Amino acid sequence: MALVRHASFCQAVLDADWLPTLAEQAQKYVDASKSENTRRAYRADWADFTGWCRAKALDWLPSDPASLILYLTELSGKAKVATLTRRLSAISQAHQLAGHPSPTQDARVRTVMAGIRRTKGTAPEAKRPVQVSELKTILESLPASLLGTRDRALLLLGFSGAFRRSELVALDVEHLTENRDGIVVTISRSKTDQEGQGRTVGIPCGREEATCPVRALELWRAAGQIETGALFRVMNRHGQVLPKRLSGEGVALVLKRWVEPLGYDPAVFAAHSLRSGLATSAAAAGKSERAIMQQTGHKSVAMVRRYIREGNLFRENAAEGLGL
Repeated sequence: MALVRHASFCQAVLDADWLPTLAEQAQKYVDASKSENTRRAYRADWADFTGWCRAKALDWLPSDPASLILYLTELSGKAKVATLTRRLSAISQAHQLAGHPSPTQDARVRTVMAGIRRTKGTAPEAKRPVQVSELKTILESLPASLLGTRDRALLLLGFSGAFRRSELVALDVEHLTENRDGIVVTISRSKTDQEGQGRTVGIPCGREEATCPVRALELWRAAGQIETGALFRVMNRHGQVLPKRLSGEGVALVLKRWVEPLGYDPAVFAAHSLRSGLATSAAAAGKSERAIMQQTGHKSVAMVRRYIREGNLFRENAAEGLGL
């Protein structure tokens, strides 16, 4: 009788009016477990895999290891290792969420991926960091226009705060707190802080007015009448500030726009060039690992030490001073 009563209760729960509401909320929590950029990338990766399977008349959910091996082999001829790795993550997530064993865990799939990594190499295609001297040259070339005022503030804050582009464009005026030493920037959420614990970054006043990030922000907010909401915004071709927040891609375009007239190759620069530029420049200036990590928000010492090695290539060079 107890089992019968339990079954009746479960059916009543399933038939309850509030169940769809809970299901919708549960789905929202599932979506919130990954950032929007990650979900967008996974959707694109999964669509590519299912499209390939459809063209080859193969099953994709569940997929078998042999099909996945063929997919990776064909894809390896045109895609980077990082892309293949992300595709595997998307495929694994899709199978797990559907309640199927993931073919990505198969030993044969892992062996093929190991061979692809050894053959193609796994070194990322790093963009060139912006050095302090280069940043000053860029700033000197900016026009005394509203666009130039915005881009000066963007470049200086992006560099001095070593912000990721997603962090930079997500900033609101409410995230800034002024004090006598400069500005305290509150990052509410970032790539390595998906749960929103937050962190604060100090932006000190610069020695020169033309290169002071605090002064540049003041000028931009005053000129653009940015009193609340998004700090960096889109501008139209008439030089007017729009309510729309600047995109992450927009940060890269700002940097590329101003380096090309100076004779630099814009293809080797990206939004990350500001972040890596601060880390590399700080390392070259002898700043400690702890100080660099506090500014960049890095969790991994290994990544910061890579910047330190790059910054110290000629500062502590064993071949220097040997009389050659």
